[in-house]
Formats: sequence, C-alpha cells, structure tokens
Amino acid sequence: MNTHTLSPTAAPLGALHARSLEGVEPAAETALPLAGHAAHAAPASPVSASARPPSKLVLQAQDLVQAAVPPLLGLALLVLAWAGISMATGGSIPGPAATWEQAIELFSDPFYSNGPNDQGVGWNVLASLERVAIGFGLAALVGIPAGFLIGRFKFLSKMFNPIISLLKPVSPLAWLPIGLLVFKGANPAAIWTIFICSIWPMVINTAIGVQRVPQDYMNVARVLNLSEWKIATKILLPSVLPYMLTGVRLAVGTAWLVIVAAEMLTGGVGIGFWVWDEWNNLNVMNIIIAIGVIGIVGLALELLLVQIAKAFTYEEVKS
Repeated sequence: MNTHTLSPTAAPLGALHARSLEGVEPAAETALPLAGHAAHAAPASPVSASARPPSKLVLQAQDLVQAAVPPLLGLALLVLAWAGISMATGGSIPGPAATWEQAIELFSDPFYSNGPNDQGVGWNVLASLERVAIGFGLAALVGIPAGFLIGRFKFLSKMFNPIISLLKPVSPLAWLPIGLLVFKGANPAAIWTIFICSIWPMVINTAIGVQRVPQDYMNVARVLNLSEWKIATKILLPSVLPYMLTGVRLAVGTAWLVIVAAEMLTGGVGIGFWVWDEWNNLNVMNIIIAIGVIGIVGLALELLLVQIAKAFTYEEVKS
C-alpha cells in the first residue's frame, strides 16, 4: 500500500494551505495556525491603531459641543422667527438688530433716576425682586410648617385639604383687589398677591413629602419614644427636603410670573409697571427688551434653586 507516500511533484504544504483557505472569511480568528507557519502570519491590521479610545480633551470637547449646539440652534431659530414676524408686519414689531441696538443704549445706564416715574430698568428689576422676596419669604414661613403639620397628622390633612383644593385654582390676580381693600396700598397689595400664590406649592409639596416618609422610619421613632421635635428634625426634614425644595422652586417661578402682572395693575416702580409705562409711550422696543429681562431673571432664579436642590438631594444606594 502506498497510500501514505507523497508524490515528489506534490504541491508544498504552504500552497495547499493557501488554496484551502480560499473563500474563507477573514473573521475566523479563533482558528489555530498550523505549526511551523507562525513566521508567515499576516502583520497586525492598522485598524487597531485607530481603535484607541479618544483622549480626555477630545471627550470634553465632544461634551461641550453636545451641550452648546442644541441651545444655540434653538436661539437661532427664535431669532429667525422673530425677524420673519418683523418683516411680515412691516416693521411694526421691531426686528432683532434694531432691538439689540436699543438694548445696548438702555443698559449703558440701567440705574439712572429722574423721579419716581422715570427710573432705569435696573431699579425696576430690583424693586420687583424685593417684592417677590418679601412675599415669598412670608409664604415660606407659613407654608412649610403648615405642610409639615398637614402631612404629619391625618386630622389636619382631612381638615385643610378641602380648603386648599378650593383656593388653589383661584387666579392670583383675583386676590389683588382684596389686598388693596385690606392694606390700602399698592405695594402691600402686590406683596399679598405674591404671598397667596406662593404658599400653595410649598404647602402641597411639603405635605406630600411628609406622607411619603417610609413607615419603617416612623415605627423606629415610636419604638425609641422620640419626641415630635426630634421626629421632625431627625427623620422628617432630611426625607422631606427634596420635596420641599421642589415646592420652593415652583413657588418662586409663580411669584416672578405674578409680580409682573400685579405691577401692571398697581403701578409704582417695578418691571411690570415699566412694561405698562412703555406701552403707554408706544415704545415697543423697550417692551421686547423687558420681556427678555423678565425671562433672564426668571431663568436665573430657576437655575439657582435647581443647584440648591441638587446640593441637598441624595440618591438611594441600590443594592
């Protein structure tokens, strides 16, 4: 039998191996190379060099682009829509370029004062912020403790829930005539309006936070025979703080929204009165600038409270 003899004209093993691999997909990387042919292995593919992870600087640049491009595109779309509306109305609504030039001139001296009815936009914004701070502060002093009590005791919850449900949907400006009647002045009436519109978000969110405290915590407090003060400060407050800060954030946004409308009706110094006064003077550019100022101030208050909420909010560790 000569089945095991090799013909002298037989092709070398390397050629047979090369022919046997024809048509085989290159992805078969798990196949072991034949002995003695390691020296003929193909060199490393250049793809491995390009597969390196990007540097930290590149990643930071990508994050910056992803964070900045969408807002900039949104603002560009707003400006284009504004310019289109200005052209469609024949210039009765000033365009972005003319309004920008007016804003530069206006903010070159924002704190001038030529009497009670002619003051810079800076004084008007500060006057509105002062009213918001007073009304909001009084609402926090009343609303947060009231929310704790309503959430803690079922009797008080059943007692005050109908009152809150009845008064919360009332428009804040509907309370302005009551303030004028009681306080006999425009400034305290505006502060009263801020107070009454700011109190409901804080009461409701604080009460919900107290009611969502795990019952196990309260059982431990009962076993340890803790006083109500320690329950409120050691157990309820840390758990309720995120809910409470959410109510505060909603209340500030509502207060800044309402003060503009209230000042339009009451007069005096304030950004709302300034808008109404510019309308009486038919100065549409200043009205548009005031709208931008109101939005920027409201956004700044929102971002400030969001950062405060993040600082005091914790996430539960998942097992």
